[in-house]
Amino acid sequence: MKKIFLFISLISVVLTGCQKDLLDTTPYDQLSSENMWKTDNLTDLGVNAIYQALRLDQNTGSASGLELYQYDRYAFGGQQRDGTDALLMGTITPSNGLFSNNWRNFYEGVIRANDAIANIPAKSPSPDAKKGRLLAESKFLRAYFYFRLNQVWKGVPIYLEPLRYDEFTKGRSTEQQVWDVVLKDLSDAIAEPNLPNKYAKGNANFGRVTKSAAYALRGKVYLYLNKWAEAAADFAQVQTAGHALFPDYRMLFKEINEQSDEMIFSIQNTGIVNLGSTTQFFCGTRSSFGSCWNTYLVSPNGVDLFENADGSRFNWDDIIPGFSTMNARARQVYFLRDNLTAAERTARQNLGADMTKYLPTGNEARIRQAFASRDPRLAASVITPYSTYNGIFSNLPATVTSRFPFRAEAATNGDLRTDTQAEFYYLHRKFVYEGNAELLNRSFGPIDFPIIRYADVLLMWAEALVEQNDIPGAIQRVNLVRARAGLTALQNTDPTKPTFVSSQSNMRDRVRNERRVEFLNEGINYFDELRWKTWKDTKFGGANGLRSVWGQNIANYTWGGDHFYSWPIPQAEIQINPNLVQNPGWPN
Repeated sequence: MKKIFLFISLISVVLTGCQKDLLDTTPYDQLSSENMWKTDNLTDLGVNAIYQALRLDQNTGSASGLELYQYDRYAFGGQQRDGTDALLMGTITPSNGLFSNNWRNFYEGVIRANDAIANIPAKSPSPDAKKGRLLAESKFLRAYFYFRLNQVWKGVPIYLEPLRYDEFTKGRSTEQQVWDVVLKDLSDAIAEPNLPNKYAKGNANFGRVTKSAAYALRGKVYLYLNKWAEAAADFAQVQTAGHALFPDYRMLFKEINEQSDEMIFSIQNTGIVNLGSTTQFFCGTRSSFGSCWNTYLVSPNGVDLFENADGSRFNWDDIIPGFSTMNARARQVYFLRDNLTAAERTARQNLGADMTKYLPTGNEARIRQAFASRDPRLAASVITPYSTYNGIFSNLPATVTSRFPFRAEAATNGDLRTDTQAEFYYLHRKFVYEGNAELLNRSFGPIDFPIIRYADVLLMWAEALVEQNDIPGAIQRVNLVRARAGLTALQNTDPTKPTFVSSQSNMRDRVRNERRVEFLNEGINYFDELRWKTWKDTKFGGANGLRSVWGQNIANYTWGGDHFYSWPIPQAEIQINPNLVQNPGWPN
């Protein structure tokens, strides 16, 4: 499947309208030529162009904010280093590029899919079996783009025929009507006999749409519709197709395992220019190969959510009594490196650290205890204070340590260097490449990015069972994910243990927290919070804002109002199409 992206340059010659200025209000050009579908090769290229729309707005000049993993800045467990995101500040308006760029990107995918769905049967000379498979793939991809639109706008115009963008003049359909279109496309894909259930590792088509992907996405749509039994039935079909958890969580996110049975649908990446992932660039550090940027960070809220290995909740006061009631500036003392210089001690004291609690030769060991005996997914996902990272120094592999305050890099025993040395943050480890051999260029990583993996299906399945009050069934699915992580199993027989599930409500919270830690930096959790209507409380309630590892707010977040659960129709689109009606609460 990765080879399909090698055709992109040819596609751009055949197709017009794929290149655009996303901030421009002028309509797109015509998408395809009259001859686009008239050979078998051009048919392949046309469908591959739909897949390529999954990559729109990947940007290595600066972080676009539009790639899936970058949405974790809005999730409970993520944050962005500058702390000035307008959505989190509550100041965002319908003219913001977040809305207009996404709207146009998703409709670009719809346009390409519509072209294929209409023209493959009418024009393509490909064999019937192949045409059936490509049609099913095209319908899945159209469903996916409408799914993304409906997730956040909750009702958008529906276009199911080939049109130019300047012909998009319909008013909005209802949220339910859009879900109906998505469900029909996914059901059509599932019904196609030539669409395989899954592809095995090494198959040249691995990465293309399968029935498993269609069942998984349709099940997720049923969650949005509160159709719990239908969702559970679809997730069961994914299991029947042969998907399973990869046994090693940390190694799951390495290139060698990107085609494991856990991966159901993913964006295919290569190390070739413009065809790779950008996670390294924007989640890495200056100690990562290529000297990268830690634009996206992990929130202390997310780190604290990782349980102890025995299933009990992590509590800072168990490590450092009185930690939670201590002034945030004062408790920075616990995160300082051993053997501070006199100048460093004075600087931290002037910044509010309670230096009476400093241990000159035991400070690091004390704080490391907070991250020992925790859910192993924490160490696999996050570079925690005084842990090591396999980075580089002078372009050669070097093991560096996350220390504060930063002093210097070195070939041995050096400090991890960041773009944010004045502050101490939790850094991403998942999807951040190691050493100097895992990629050729900091901008283009080869590891595929998962859109749907089997752990997601299991935890959505558990969610559907919780809402049907099948608590034992939900526990069973969650425990599969926990067992892979090395955590103690949940149970509902012994109330004296921290793993005891006490009620339907308690199990609902456990499933949600399991998703929050399992999918850190995967672009899932923000959309979960919107779906659950928990975003206001989890992101803006209590301790919120851009926060250092010791919980000091560097920038505050402000809830903009309940209308933030839906995105506004982009102002540029209303100017083009006056038939669009703005979502309630947002200015026209």
